[in-house]
Amino acid sequence: MSQRTHRPVEKFWPYVEKPEEPTAEELAALDPDLHNTLFGPRDLPFSVTLVFPPFDGPNYDQAVEKAKASAEYREIGEGVNLRHRARFFPGDAMALKDLFEITGPVPGCEVLVDDRPIPYSRELWLPMIWFLLLD
Repeated sequence: MSQRTHRPVEKFWPYVEKPEEPTAEELAALDPDLHNTLFGPRDLPFSVTLVFPPFDGPNYDQAVEKAKASAEYREIGEGVNLRHRARFFPGDAMALKDLFEITGPVPGCEVLVDDRPIPYSRELWLPMIWFLLLD
C-alpha cells in the first residue's frame, strides 16, 4: 500500500460556481411565455423577428450585415445549429423587407411575431408590415 503524500481538502466542490442571477444573454434566450411567467410581461413594442441559418450564396454576407443593423441582433447556436436572429420594430419596416427578400427563400428561415411562431406569419403578417411603407 502506498503512503499518502497529502491530505485531501475537506471543502471539495467539483461544480462550477454559477451566479445566482441569470445573465442578460440567458434572459434574452428565454422562451417568451416562460419569461412572462417568471418576470411579468416585457415592455417591448410590437416586433417581427427573422431567424435564418447560414446559407451558401453571394448574398449571405449582405444578409448578416443587414441583420446586424437591426434593432436587436443575436447569434444562437454553433456549427450546423447556428441561427441569426434579427428583431425589427414597425419603424424599421424597410430594413425588415430588405432582409426578408434575401433570406425568405432560404430553407429554415422563420418569421416570428413578438418572438412567437404565428400561423401565416409570412403570408399575412409581413404584408401587413409592408403597408407601413406606403406612408
